[in-house]
Amino acid sequence: MKLAKKILVAVVAAALAITCFAGCSNGSGETTAQAKVKVIDIELTSEEYAFGVDKNQPELMEEANALIKEIKENGQLDEICSHYFSDGTPVGVTSAEEDSTKDQLIVATNAEFEPFEYKQGDTFYGIDMEIAKLLADRLGKELVIKDMQFDAVLLSVQQEKCDIGMAGLTVSPERQEQVDFTESYYSASQKLIVKGDDTTFDQCQTAEDVENILKGLDSSVKIGGQNGTTGQSYVQGSEDLGFEGLNATFTGYSNGSLAVQDLINGGVQYVIIDAAPAEAITNAINAVA
Repeated sequence: MKLAKKILVAVVAAALAITCFAGCSNGSGETTAQAKVKVIDIELTSEEYAFGVDKNQPELMEEANALIKEIKENGQLDEICSHYFSDGTPVGVTSAEEDSTKDQLIVATNAEFEPFEYKQGDTFYGIDMEIAKLLADRLGKELVIKDMQFDAVLLSVQQEKCDIGMAGLTVSPERQEQVDFTESYYSASQKLIVKGDDTTFDQCQTAEDVENILKGLDSSVKIGGQNGTTGQSYVQGSEDLGFEGLNATFTGYSNGSLAVQDLINGGVQYVIIDAAPAEAITNAINAVA
């Protein structure tokens, strides 16, 4: 994120082509002339998601890593992924009220990053949220989920206001100064979203093909993305993540859906966000008559 993440909550595409289930082609979601937006299905980056743990809680780190290892080996992680990438049913997770007199696991998240975390009413859904429930149960603690802006997630853990950040977080050296990261549980990437009738990238076969076009853009071109995420670093450049940056201008939003809506409205020319949310957002938007 995840840098290490939606006003629209909708069904995620079946058999989504990433991590738990891999694949690659020139486009995804609807790519007909009727589609409002489409994803260029070429991975621009390669990154790992992990959970950010309070540096003063080594026991929590040990338990979180043990859980990740266990659910990878017994197939439970694949099953959770299938709730969002295949024909499974998402499992809702509820949060208790924070109470210092109780034994609680306090999780920081940004519930606008489907399919990793999102809300319907007061109920949380998503891959990270289902894992959060498993971790709380493993520890014998009551689960408290604190929803906040993405760029506040790791800060809240660093300041010991929360125990762990679970928000589609991309591991980076800079973030490792704030928190200790667990073992990776998910391999992610950034992808480009364009208008449905935009053919600029249709002949691209590789990340280099896409990057060559993007690097040819000047500052008059606006690229949208979620504030504090890898997409922002990709556009603006980041020594921490090894991104050279583009000449285009980054326009930040509190979530990916707002960025894509502004793409439709003409406020930006392109959007770069994490692959799974990109699929979820474009499919939800294209499904609206």
